[in-house]
Amino acid sequence: MTVWLFDLGNTRLKCAPLQNDGRVGPVQAIAHTALDGADAMADALARALPPRIGVAHVASVASEAQRVALLDALTARCGRIGLARTQPRFAGLRIAYAQPQRLGVDRFLAMLGARAATPEAVLVCGVGTALTLDLVDAAGGHRGGRIAPSPTLMRESLHARAAQLPIEGGAYREFADDTLDALASGCEGAALALIRDAQHAAQRTLGATPRLIVHGGGAAPLLSQLPDAQFEPSLVLDGLAVWAQVEHA
Repeated sequence: MTVWLFDLGNTRLKCAPLQNDGRVGPVQAIAHTALDGADAMADALARALPPRIGVAHVASVASEAQRVALLDALTARCGRIGLARTQPRFAGLRIAYAQPQRLGVDRFLAMLGARAATPEAVLVCGVGTALTLDLVDAAGGHRGGRIAPSPTLMRESLHARAAQLPIEGGAYREFADDTLDALASGCEGAALALIRDAQHAAQRTLGATPRLIVHGGGAAPLLSQLPDAQFEPSLVLDGLAVWAQVEHA
């Protein structure tokens, strides 16, 4: 029986098979621009998937319309579909939120994936549409987190209010001498400052420095300034793999 994992985020759909050893197989990423409408979703999945699959495990933080389009497209080729949801306790992870359903399933799964990667305390940083930070101690206790705009969203917001400021381009500099570099430096620098502040706060909270694990489609530009970071590009899918195996146990 083939098992596939689907992470429907705010900008991309990522999918991969779950291998027999419990690891995530080759990941395919499809931009939302290629998924506009039920027919487009079905066409995209026809190119990405085998004609039939046994089980699909889905995590979604996208719009209701996109989630429904994905589930409808999967129904046509899948025997069973499971929808991951944030749980207060799961696989040794204990969520800090008094109302766990208010914690995005992507953050929940990223923490599961990080816990599977290391038994140490971790500071999990996701860089997508938003920049998220979640602290998990070595015993699996979630100590809470932070949410801010990602550098990409900062650039888009600036461009929306001032069209002369480009959405893309530039490189990080300590003190930039042109506008493109200044935009990249300011937006990436704001994200880096938040991450570093969270690292210091985590050290004070735990009495030790947690491992920094970074994931998400917008993480790459930050990594050169975070030499201590462990980059896990498909951390949400890694967590979904944990979810799938516990659900089938």
